[in-house]
Amino acid sequence: MATSSPCVVIGDHEKGYDLDLFCIPKHYVDDLEKVYIPHGLIMDRTERLARDIMKSMGEHHIVALCVLKGGYKFFADLLDYIKALNRNSDKSIPMTVDFIRLKSYCNDESTGEIKVIGGDDLSTLTGKNVLIVEDIIDTGKTMKTLLSLLKQYNPKMVKVVSLLVKRTPRSVGYRPDFVGFEVPDKFVVGYALDYNEYFRDLNHICVISETGKQKYKA
Repeated sequence: MATSSPCVVIGDHEKGYDLDLFCIPKHYVDDLEKVYIPHGLIMDRTERLARDIMKSMGEHHIVALCVLKGGYKFFADLLDYIKALNRNSDKSIPMTVDFIRLKSYCNDESTGEIKVIGGDDLSTLTGKNVLIVEDIIDTGKTMKTLLSLLKQYNPKMVKVVSLLVKRTPRSVGYRPDFVGFEVPDKFVVGYALDYNEYFRDLNHICVISETGKQKYKA
């Protein structure tokens, strides 16, 4: 198992912030319990992750592999910060991008069965240094399966950055190389994390309410 970078740990008893302290789309107000991680904090943490990735992988051309759909917002913001570092420091990383789409959730449960339902030919990753960009690691089964799949194509190096890692008894023990936040075992949405495709248009990371789960249940 790779040694992971330090992360912001959100405790089990963290209550979050009242919704009326932030700008929340009106169509979601009754579907959320609390704001858990405000957008500004996400951005600051992402900027630091970009610096850590540059320090760790700065000698190599990187293929940044975005795990769609949930990872697209984190992916875009992370790459913006890496590009800023490339422009403003002596060390820079040549970077290309690729995309893969996976499916492992039904409602609020991770099935652990990975379905590759989009993305380009993974054989293009052979011999490359790959940075997988993910939104959340839940049980870890999906990422372990993806890493096993990628290994068949013989990349030179693979590192994983995830915005969130969930603290759950269902975890298989996998931990990414770079982590933004470690969060309790709650179902969170927003900042492109979804519940059956809803809430991707929410800037903050929030805890979904039982009302929201019932309203948007598949």
